[in-house]
Amino acid sequence: MPQQPFHAEARLRVRYAETDQMGVVYHANYLIWFEVGRVELMRSLGLAYADLERDHGCLIAVVSVEARYRASARYDDEIAVRTRITAMRGPVLKMAYEVVRVEDGKLLCEGSTSHVVVSREMTKRELPEPYAQAFRKLLEKEV
Repeated sequence: MPQQPFHAEARLRVRYAETDQMGVVYHANYLIWFEVGRVELMRSLGLAYADLERDHGCLIAVVSVEARYRASARYDDEIAVRTRITAMRGPVLKMAYEVVRVEDGKLLCEGSTSHVVVSREMTKRELPEPYAQAFRKLLEKEV
């Protein structure tokens, strides 16, 4: 089965502070870039993660992360973080990511995250309907 298209793309430039002594991007920075991808995916749908927290008292907690590093990014590389929603069931969301170098399209990292939607009291809850509806529409396009 062919891989489904990504729902959003965020472009970033690797900063010097994101590299390690070997001159390549420190591995944990890819997880930060996954977060950038999630936030930009919401923004591309006309939704803001900040509003989700402030107006709905709703948080999306990361409960697992997987990252597979394929090639190195270096200082000043322009990268694209591609994000898509792969599943949504009740309070559980799953997303997939690709980080590619823009210049040559080289796949640098691919990964996934699992999330549980929670209240400020850290109890499971459903996503507010505008968010759930937007995510369902993306998933329906994949069927």
